[in-house]
Amino acid sequence: MAQSQPKCITVIGAGFAGLTAIRTLRKQDSSAIINIIHPTSDFIYFPSLIWIPCKLREPKDLLISLTQFFTRMNVNHIQASVTGISDDGKTIHTTAGDVEQDGIIVASGGRFIKKLPGINNAITPCEGIPAAMKIRERLANMTGGTIAIGFSGNPKEPSAMRGGPMFEFLFGIDTQLRREGRRDKFKLVFFCPAKKPGARLGEKAVEGLLSTMKDRNIETHLGHKMTRIEPYKVVTEGGEIDADLILFMPGMTGNLWFDQSPLTRSEGGLVKADKFCQVDGFKHIFVAGDSGSFPGPEWLPKQAHMADLQAVAAAKNLLATLSGGTPSETFKAELMCIVDSQNKGMMVSRTMKGSKMLPPSIFMHWAKRFFEWAYLIKYR
Repeated sequence: MAQSQPKCITVIGAGFAGLTAIRTLRKQDSSAIINIIHPTSDFIYFPSLIWIPCKLREPKDLLISLTQFFTRMNVNHIQASVTGISDDGKTIHTTAGDVEQDGIIVASGGRFIKKLPGINNAITPCEGIPAAMKIRERLANMTGGTIAIGFSGNPKEPSAMRGGPMFEFLFGIDTQLRREGRRDKFKLVFFCPAKKPGARLGEKAVEGLLSTMKDRNIETHLGHKMTRIEPYKVVTEGGEIDADLILFMPGMTGNLWFDQSPLTRSEGGLVKADKFCQVDGFKHIFVAGDSGSFPGPEWLPKQAHMADLQAVAAAKNLLATLSGGTPSETFKAELMCIVDSQNKGMMVSRTMKGSKMLPPSIFMHWAKRFFEWAYLIKYR
């Protein structure tokens, strides 16, 4: 009896979702041919970018070479950028040529919306290590002034925002300036178009965050639509914020290459999937992480933990469909984060059963540092 040919699967992206998908695929199927398409062989641990401005972390600590991991997992790394997918979903077009496969997991992350006039006058921290280093350098060269920190979302995709890190940069910079003995020379302002920033974390968390801002003498400018960012000013419909340094995280949408593919899209520009992470209309294409728009509660987060959970479901379900079965693995809607301030951390969790919040403690700060170590050791 003839043996069946190994399945060929291509994972697009080497972030949290992509790497978890690879580990799951290999654990479930030792014979599968696995390709990964990513422009570099490096992984950036984004959650710890918050510690670069205060020098708790250096770039080398967060930039992990994946070469050995790819070898251990027997993965073929295609060092290229995706430019599109053919109509049948069998061919991926890249800057290094076409790639053929039996199934695809899209895990290429999201793209920040840069439509706000003057947005380049602000630093977007989660764009990577260079942005975090720029914040470090700017802070070191400032003798005083106003620092404005804020975020917004994608009005057509409520889940496509990343506000948590901005709270961490806000509280972390406050802690850093106090430790350096120069907090009195600075004014910190937090701004957001939402009246209740961080509402997806739960009502108690919002109260805790705003209370912490008040205790730290951080001013707030909330509930006003942004109109533009000038070199030293944030302009909203409710007034202006003069600032010497502006950190701003815009909402997210889909990758540009999505436009050159037949993938079903949500109104907000992400790849539309069902509860099994299966892309609408495609039997063998799945999505995980920031690239996808998924059914679930309005607070469903865009964060590494959620991306990992979705990647496990996507990988198992893709293998099931390639074997002639049907998807059955769903992902748990779970928000889990530690809002860190360099020396303390506030634990926030939320599931369909409700939300929990633990007050700031040094234990949670060290828990976040331990989780970083435990996560990265799998890829070193």
